[in-house]
Amino acid sequence: MSVEDLESAVSHLSAVEFARFRKWFEEFAGDQWDREIESDITAGRFDAAGKQADQDFEAGRCTPL
Repeated sequence: MSVEDLESAVSHLSAVEFARFRKWFEEFAGDQWDREIESDITAGRFDAAGKQADQDFEAGRCTPL
């Protein structure tokens, strides 16, 4: 199924069906995002940023939210 086919199918959903689809898709996209972040963390892609944040905090270069 192509993206165009999906777009066409979604555009023909009733309001109730579209609400169900949107809820499902938001959960699906969120789950994919979580897997990507978990993979990035496991691979160490945030290590440098975390280390820099710790150094900035210890040096007093952070402000409370």
